Amino acid sequence: MLEYCFFAILQHSTTPIFIVSLFMFNQNDSINWGRIMSTRLERFHYLFRSTKGLVLLAIALISLVTAIWGTLSGPMVEWGIRDITVRVLGMELLPAQREGRIIMLYHVIAMAVVAIEVYFITSIVPMKKHQQSTINATITFGYLTAMIFGLWFAYFGHNFVFHGLFLLGQSMIFFAGVLLAAALWPWNKEYYVKDRQYACTKSGLDLERMAFFVMTVATLGSAVFGAVTGSYWGNGHETFLAEDLIRETHKTPLQLAVIGHLHIMLTLVAVAITLVVGRWLDFKGGFHKVSMYLMIIGTIVITLGVWSVVPYQAIAHKIIYVGSVFVMTAALLLVVYGWKKQIHERLAEQGIEKAGFWTKLKALLHDPIKFGPLWQMVFMNFTVSGVGIYMAVNLNKIFRVWPAREERIALTGHWHILAAIIATIILLYYADITGLKGKLRKWFGWTVIIGSDVAFAAVTVFSMKRLFVEEYFQERVVNWTMLLADLGLALVLVVLAVLMLWRLFDLFKSNGLWKKELADPELPVKKTVVPGSPDIEKEVGQ
Repeated sequence: MLEYCFFAILQHSTTPIFIVSLFMFNQNDSINWGRIMSTRLERFHYLFRSTKGLVLLAIALISLVTAIWGTLSGPMVEWGIRDITVRVLGMELLPAQREGRIIMLYHVIAMAVVAIEVYFITSIVPMKKHQQSTINATITFGYLTAMIFGLWFAYFGHNFVFHGLFLLGQSMIFFAGVLLAAALWPWNKEYYVKDRQYACTKSGLDLERMAFFVMTVATLGSAVFGAVTGSYWGNGHETFLAEDLIRETHKTPLQLAVIGHLHIMLTLVAVAITLVVGRWLDFKGGFHKVSMYLMIIGTIVITLGVWSVVPYQAIAHKIIYVGSVFVMTAALLLVVYGWKKQIHERLAEQGIEKAGFWTKLKALLHDPIKFGPLWQMVFMNFTVSGVGIYMAVNLNKIFRVWPAREERIALTGHWHILAAIIATIILLYYADITGLKGKLRKWFGWTVIIGSDVAFAAVTVFSMKRLFVEEYFQERVVNWTMLLADLGLALVLVVLAVLMLWRLFDLFKSNGLWKKELADPELPVKKTVVPGSPDIEKEVGQ
């Protein structure tokens, strides 16, 4: 029912025009008006009821928010663009409220990303059609409400009615998560695995479905972990950014909860997209079974480790490290499987039975859209995981000797790179969903991969520069790394803008790509089980 609320608004907005048409239009005009309304309805169904349309809408809104709010920081400030944005849009940017605005912006973008992953999951994991529709409609209403009124409250005057609506949106997203967990219940025998190539127990319990379920439940618990702290805002708890507390010797339980919340939520978003990519690439075989066990165990251990930060801060990180090893190993098995499969499929397509190293490498790099997500998982180890482990091992010996600003830069870069890598993986998957082919597919894929990786590498060097250059001689390093980071990110944003503009113009075509996607709204993946198949029904009956 929620999706029809949007259509009601759409109808309401055209009511005056419709009344006028009763007096001015003849019968043919009425027929044409009916066709126009029918076309509008089709576009509405595409954007708000089909998986592909919902993903497009969320990516477009994130892109719009990034484009506008990105002018408020970085070089845009020095060029005077921020002042133009503030004046044109009528924003209120009081310096004392900066932390609160940033937190709101982070949450708005993060919730839209979570919505995208939920759309992926409800399409690629078997579940009832009514469950998929209800979950998608609930989280769409939730993230749109939270995004609109959250930004309105934070940047355009503090009307607390809007803050209440922001909380309503968050509550709807949480409820959608509860519905998703119920739909993913792995002990439903209707969804037991028949094809033993996919990870399952002896009884047929789908381990991949179990991994999705564990991730969802962990996300719900971690959301509560942060919400409890949020309930104390203004009542013993003040707004802060996590990176501002790195040198505080004593942190309150509420501060620790916030720090743990932001870490675990980003980790679980990464776990979710890893599972989605695995299903996209039809992950199966022995590696699949081992990987799913590792992912389930790792997700549980990491989550418990983060939750224990408040009562057992001294040992919490050790628990988290153990869980991280399990999750990273699971992702490594996916990378090995995926690259081996891509090489094999390309060589078979070329009719090559025996190939050397360079031929296999060329086959691997043939399709950047499918190569890219797995490569980004590998590249992450050099810019996020490896850096994080090195910092943890040498924290007191090296990093706590640095000025606080340098350690703050390293930590901030660490979090942002991981979030941006997840975003590039989603973009590459969406490029495949939207059907990019030929040279356009290659140009888009390699631009996203090369542009983002150059930017991430440059930011990593910038954040760790004190290891190899003294402050007095750092100017050249700072200038070059900032230039490369800006250029790399600019490339990614440009190709994203081109993709979004293409999809926008396509919506105005009567027989555009959107209409084909409306006819085939679900994601083209091979599911671990097809509910209702004769084999499944026979097994369930036994």
